[in-house]
This record gives sequence, C-alpha cells and structure tokens, in this order.
Amino acid sequence: MSTAELEGTKLELIGWISNLSDEELIKFLDSLRISREKGDWWEELSLFQRKQILAGIKDADDGKIIDSKKFWETLKDA
Repeated sequence: MSTAELEGTKLELIGWISNLSDEELIKFLDSLRISREKGDWWEELSLFQRKQILAGIKDADDGKIIDSKKFWETLKDA
C-alpha cells in the first residue's frame, strides 16, 4: 500500500469511527489500540513459557490432543 493509499485509508477509518454508535465495537477497537500500545505480550514471556506454548502448538498440530470432556472425566476419576 502506498503512502497516499495508507493516508486515505486512515482518513476513511477516522470518519467511520467518528460515526460509530455500537458501544461493543468501540470498546473492542479501544482494547485493540491499548494492546498495540503495550507491545507484544510474547516478548514479556520467559523462555520457558515460550517453549511450553510452542510445544503445546506442536502437540496440537501433531494431533496429540484429547477432547475436553475426556480430559475432565480423567481428572474426575483420578
């Protein structure tokens, strides 16, 4: 997207947002703005936490998952 296109899009968004009346959408957009200002939460995680999350994603990708109902039944029976 060129600089001119980007500026045009920004102006369109400003106009659109200024006419919004949907409170939930406004709250969502504000939370998005706040989260972007805070930065990437991934960077705040420890190396151990990152490895755990990536291992969980790999397990899911490899099909190493169980149904949540089975999970809770297993805990109940333990």
